[in-house]
Amino acid sequence: MPPIDPPADTEPTTPWLTIVGIGEDGLDGLGEEARRAIAEAEILFGGERHLALVPERPGMERHPWPSPFGLAYERLLARRGTRVCVLASGDPMFFGIGGSLASRIPPDEMRILPAPSSVSLAAARLGWPLQNTRVIPAHGRPLERVNLHLAEGARLLILSADGETPARLAAQLTERGFGASRLGVFERVGGPDERRLDGIAGDWTHPSCAALNLIAVECHAGPDARPLSRRCGLPDDAFVHEGQITKRDVRAASLSRLAPLPGELLWDVGAGSGSIGIEWMRAETGCRAIAIEPDAARRDLIDRNRKRLGVPELQIVAGRAPDALQDLPTPDAVFIGGGLTADGVAERCWEALKPGGRLVANAVTLQSEAFLVALRARIGGELTRLSVSHATPLGRFDGWRTAMPVTILAAVKPD
Repeated sequence: MPPIDPPADTEPTTPWLTIVGIGEDGLDGLGEEARRAIAEAEILFGGERHLALVPERPGMERHPWPSPFGLAYERLLARRGTRVCVLASGDPMFFGIGGSLASRIPPDEMRILPAPSSVSLAAARLGWPLQNTRVIPAHGRPLERVNLHLAEGARLLILSADGETPARLAAQLTERGFGASRLGVFERVGGPDERRLDGIAGDWTHPSCAALNLIAVECHAGPDARPLSRRCGLPDDAFVHEGQITKRDVRAASLSRLAPLPGELLWDVGAGSGSIGIEWMRAETGCRAIAIEPDAARRDLIDRNRKRLGVPELQIVAGRAPDALQDLPTPDAVFIGGGLTADGVAERCWEALKPGGRLVANAVTLQSEAFLVALRARIGGELTRLSVSHATPLGRFDGWRTAMPVTILAAVKPD
């Protein structure tokens, strides 16, 4: 390992903070600028594994990340103006600490020197173009998020949480009908101890791998798989429900009016089986949703559906609107599917909406439809009535069976 002695008469650098991406090959894999940043640092922050890659030097403070990790930001900011170097895995701006620090520290106060990420290294080993590969972090996040991206021929790279993640993923893929998918586990990729394990999900024989690993998945659907589009309007039987569900055609029409955009938040009030909130989150990257539901059995259905359909981060709130809406984050859109005529529900939802936010409410009964007509007189918007018919057997022939019509109010809150 080459030495990293500090240069003589070093003047304080500007910016004061440097984030150095470092791989499993340690200092040998760093460029001259990154090595100089470490050499000039008065304080070195990093994980125990990364700090072990850098020889100790007199006069340099070394600080492993604290637990809980949130304390690290306060400690870093307390050293503002000192030459501080942070060691991070690979590319610090790719699911790394760089993004978190960039949201707290002005860009002119820091510089970021990335190394190849484990994702880039794995893609290079596999010959997979990264622009055609989905990267899914599973460290600190539910593994069920992978379910959202399962489709024949899809290529996924999953950042593991631990050594048991590959076996858990193999079982999950098999359960979802993708047991024929090919798995490749890259342990300590880019370092001298790099190892690769390959196999088929349904026949995976490695209960545990190295804690530091990345999983490559080439998806192959079996005969019992059911790939689902991310466009709105999933079949009703894609959800576990007991009848309390916004039906497919009405759901698609409602979601088109809710108009999900990346990063936006939806309140799904009276969520039932959670179908609206789940499809909202599936539709656009980064969309968030809160399902408000008073019935415990239905909340259990929402929990099952959010995991099966790949959006386990859907938030579930137990309670009845409007009381359960207190202290929730401000929504970009609100869907009222249950409890529409309860005192104060529609008013509280409209009041909570951001300017430019969308409110969509559905009515089936005469009373709830009359409520929507009165609500439209107060807040404006567009009323639409949908009547959907399905062909069903009628003796030796087929006939149209018409479902109960649904009235939809869609309103946009003025700026």
